[in-house]
Amino acid sequence: MAEKNSPSSPALTPAALTEDEILFRDNIRQFAEEKIRPLVKAMDERSMFDPGLIGQFFQLGIMGIEIPEEYGGVGGKFFESILAVEELSRVDASAGVVVDVQNTLVNNAMLRWGNEEQKKRYLPRLASSLCGAYALSEASSGSDAFALQTKAELKGNEYFLNGRKLWITNAKEAGLFVLFATVDSAAGYKGITAFVVEKEFPGFAVGKKEDKLGIRASSTCELILEDCRVPKENVLGEAGKGYKIAIETLNEGRIGIGAQMVGVARGAWEYAAKYAQERKQFGHAIADFQGVQFQLAQMATEIEAARLMVYNAARLKDAKLPFVKEAAMGKLFSSQVAERVTSLAIEIYGGYGFTKDYPVEKYWRDAKIGKIYEGTSNMQLATIAKLVLGGNNSF
Repeated sequence: MAEKNSPSSPALTPAALTEDEILFRDNIRQFAEEKIRPLVKAMDERSMFDPGLIGQFFQLGIMGIEIPEEYGGVGGKFFESILAVEELSRVDASAGVVVDVQNTLVNNAMLRWGNEEQKKRYLPRLASSLCGAYALSEASSGSDAFALQTKAELKGNEYFLNGRKLWITNAKEAGLFVLFATVDSAAGYKGITAFVVEKEFPGFAVGKKEDKLGIRASSTCELILEDCRVPKENVLGEAGKGYKIAIETLNEGRIGIGAQMVGVARGAWEYAAKYAQERKQFGHAIADFQGVQFQLAQMATEIEAARLMVYNAARLKDAKLPFVKEAAMGKLFSSQVAERVTSLAIEIYGGYGFTKDYPVEKYWRDAKIGKIYEGTSNMQLATIAKLVLGGNNSF
């Protein structure tokens, strides 16, 4: 069922894009409007992602954007992944995060740290049919990402993994997990190791699915490892170097979450702007009143600023230039903007905005996660402070 008052076209001006990027973005936008928007309300209510959509994501090529053509991928840029996440999230943040985790976390980790045998085994499947997930968080390991309790013990040619993972995005849909465990608790973060774990490995199970405030169609589950047997050759990178993989992958993933939040804010703004021109009070459309005009103008300005920050971080990453500070700033600011914009969108709708018959309350619920996952806002501020204050106090 299509959502009420669905906007037919975007009203905000995009930051400068090349002709190829515009074509790519427009294709994703058309797909999102035609294939995803009619399913959004039902997926949110059922707390279940439509399984047919993931197959369509693979057919469209957006699950393997940076995977080289030699492995069956598109051979595109990181920036294109960011465009895809933004356009999908404009319609549905759950769709955006499925594609985001696949590209910015799972594929990225495999491309950067996988050996040639691992790449040949997994990248063609990740580009064509295999959904991935990134398993770092645990009950006692959130912002303190390296307080891991999941243990890995080498016995012969296999590691035996034992523990629990929490808050794992894409867990229900995924067939492959980049999963972190410690091979030596006494070594602290230097014992952390990354493993490539297939869903079918003995001792692996997907547990409870969380009942969430927002991005409800996106599965967030517990993983249960009870003597989960992982071949020695499925260590990603080197044993004891998982901390480096986790930090550097999440630095890139934050740009994706920034794009998701920009998309959420854009979607809410477009609904609010359209509604303000239709809703009449005191004989006029409420968009005729300066108070509403100023709200919409402020919202549009903040969205554009957030978008430019996210795009800049993505461009820096593609250019192989330092981007950690910019990624943290983009993620921090875009999540703040998304929360403000979606809240104001509800107010512009008035009482209607507070009901589930209209779409803006969902955008508000979806926005909240932006300040939490892939590094809370406080963790982003800590990163930014370290980088801007730790050198010459210039940026």
